[in-house]
Amino acid sequence: MFYFSYFPILFFFHIYSNDRPLSFFKLVNHLLEQHCAMEYFFCVLTCILKGIFGASSGARRSKNVPRRWPIWEGNEFEEDDDHIHKQLEVLRWAKELGADYIELDLKIASDFTKKEKSRWSSGCKVIASCFVDNVTSKEDLSQVVAHMQSTGADILKIVTNANDITELEKMFHLLSHCQVPLIAYSLGERGLISQLLGPKFGSVLVYGSLDCNAVPGLPTLGSLRQAYGVDFMDTDTKVFGLISKPVGHSKGPILHNPTFRHVGYNGIYVPMFVDDLKEFFRVYSSPDFAGFSVGIPYKEAVVSFCDEVDPLAKSIGAVNTIIQRPCDGKLIGYNTDCEASITAIEDALKVNGAAFLPSPLAGKLFVLVGAGGAGRALAFGAKSRRAQIMIFDIDFDRAKALAAAVSGEALPFENLASFQPEKGAILANATPIGMHPNKDRIPVSEATLKDYLVVFDAVYTPRKTTLLKDAEAAGAITVSGVEMFLRQAIGQFHLFTGSKAPEEFMREIVMAKF
Repeated sequence: MFYFSYFPILFFFHIYSNDRPLSFFKLVNHLLEQHCAMEYFFCVLTCILKGIFGASSGARRSKNVPRRWPIWEGNEFEEDDDHIHKQLEVLRWAKELGADYIELDLKIASDFTKKEKSRWSSGCKVIASCFVDNVTSKEDLSQVVAHMQSTGADILKIVTNANDITELEKMFHLLSHCQVPLIAYSLGERGLISQLLGPKFGSVLVYGSLDCNAVPGLPTLGSLRQAYGVDFMDTDTKVFGLISKPVGHSKGPILHNPTFRHVGYNGIYVPMFVDDLKEFFRVYSSPDFAGFSVGIPYKEAVVSFCDEVDPLAKSIGAVNTIIQRPCDGKLIGYNTDCEASITAIEDALKVNGAAFLPSPLAGKLFVLVGAGGAGRALAFGAKSRRAQIMIFDIDFDRAKALAAAVSGEALPFENLASFQPEKGAILANATPIGMHPNKDRIPVSEATLKDYLVVFDAVYTPRKTTLLKDAEAAGAITVSGVEMFLRQAIGQFHLFTGSKAPEEFMREIVMAKF
């Protein structure tokens, strides 16, 4: 038996093979031997044989294309007794090798429970799974559950495709109200939080892929345990998340979640791929969703969805942190980017020279590339330090509007390549230029980097961008976006929890994992 101390995670792998059962036996035996030494993991063995399923949406699938789950819209399987027999034979091997769970598709589960399950010991549980397409209501899902109960399986599993993150609320509702053991989640980047938050809402198990053999659409075991700590989750866990589009680049979970655990705070931080802010805030308004970070491209747009906005964030016109106030449920917007970015630049100057009063930025030319949410935070920070601000943005009207707000100057973005700064200027990149996967680009002419005293890049993936490498080679002081990320996260942690952030602990994580 494989044990998990708090919450069971299944390691999940697919076998696409028509090989003899002996070949499968060897593979499974190797995997089980490998993982017997690992604490905390239950094992589910799922075998998929090519061609085991037939019709889909009226068209016959090629026998070379494996199909994982049936579609719940009246489609029927072509029964193939030989293929069903093969799958059951493989699963018998899995049971004999000590698997704690076996998973079967809905139709196979029905046949299995009638013909096989009575001969199995109670130690190996059967999961009946079903893929449900085009979910339109909570009632639809409840009807599917009722039908699946007739299989006699120990655990039911429903999987959907998420076209929008707001659809996941139906899954959370189903989990919270279901009276039978249930696993329910959605696939894809928009569906990720349904997998991560399953334990909070009542999911019996969490699925994860092996780190060495990732399954598309599933988080890895390493991330479930280390980044998200799902084994510590319960119904009282507060949910925080990054609202962004895209969201896959975020390193927030590997910083915030270990920090929550370090101080004993019952919270989880997850990436939230959001397409529609209005609908998102309408659907996720319960106290369970206690706060949010805000990323690209929503830092300005989200201001209008806040019930109240902190004066600094209001003056900047951008919010990167939202808290749902416990006493009345109102959304309060803050900006922790401003001080995080400006103090990072100031401290780099102070370390490399004498102390300045009131600020080493006072009177210096501050060349800002990007007038979005992060750019606005930098611009207002530079203004508060009495710098002379020059702004470039691909949207010239936006650049001019920001320049007017900070008493600066704006130039067309196409002029940036030939722009010659004065010696000792500060360069700050607040655009995605240089972010993974387009890591080789820089926003300015490489030849001008020798004229900048400090070069700051808000991009933190990768940690040392091409811009920072080129600037360092040109002799400039460089400041990574990782430093800004850390400082703004420290501010967010205080807003999320109401407690002082363990700054040294957070810095250690950033230095080790970023």
